Amino acid sequence: MHETSIGTDTTGRAEAADGTANGTTGTGGRRTRWRVVDIVVASVIGVATGLVFLLWNNVGYAWFMAADALTPGLGGIAVGIWLIGGVLGGLIIRKPGAALYVELLAAMVSALIGNQWGIETLYSGLVQGLGAELVFLAFGYRRFGVVVAMLAGAAAGVGAWTLELFTSGNLQKSAEFLALYLGTLVVSGAVLAGLLGWLVVRALAATGALNRFGAGRDVTGRV
Repeated sequence: MHETSIGTDTTGRAEAADGTANGTTGTGGRRTRWRVVDIVVASVIGVATGLVFLLWNNVGYAWFMAADALTPGLGGIAVGIWLIGGVLGGLIIRKPGAALYVELLAAMVSALIGNQWGIETLYSGLVQGLGAELVFLAFGYRRFGVVVAMLAGAAAGVGAWTLELFTSGNLQKSAEFLALYLGTLVVSGAVLAGLLGWLVVRALAATGALNRFGAGRDVTGRV
C-alpha cells in the first residue's frame, strides 16, 4: 500500500477532461466546485455515519470508561470511531469543506436521534471535522492516500482534545493526564478513523459504488 499509488486523481486524463467539461477549475487544476452528486453522496455518508455513531455511543463509551478507570487519559483510545466522518467525507468527495460537512452532519444525526451528550455533540462534530479538513487543505486537496487519511484522523483527535479542555474541564487536569489523553486520541484517530476510514473507502470503491468519484477511479482504474 503505497500512498503514491492512490494518493491523487489530478494526473489522469479523465479527471482533467471532467474538469474542463464542467467549466470549473481549482487548486492544481482540480475542480473545487461541488456537484449535485457530491452534495447528495456527502449527505448520505453523513447520515450513515451518524447512525454508526449511535451504535458506538454505548459500546465506545463503555470502552472509554473502562480504559479511563484503568489509567486516566487512556480512554481516548476508544474515541476514533467518532472521528471517522471527516475522513470519509474528505477521501470520497475530495472537495473543500467535505470533511467538515460530513462530520458535522453525522454529529447532528446522532444528537437529533438522541444521545447522552446532547448539543455538545455538535461542538464536537465541528472541531473534529475541522481538524480533518485542515489536513486535506494542507495537501491542497490533491492527496488522499493512507498516510493523509491517518493524519486527518489524528488531527480530528487533536480537535477533540482541544475542545474538551473547556467543555469537559480538562484544562484543570494534570499535565500527565493531558499528555496521555492527547496521545491516545491521536493514535485512536489515526487508526480507527484514518486507517479504517481509508479501508472502508477502498472497499466501497471496489464495488463500483464510487465510480463517479476519484476515490472510485483510483481503485477500479475506470476513466
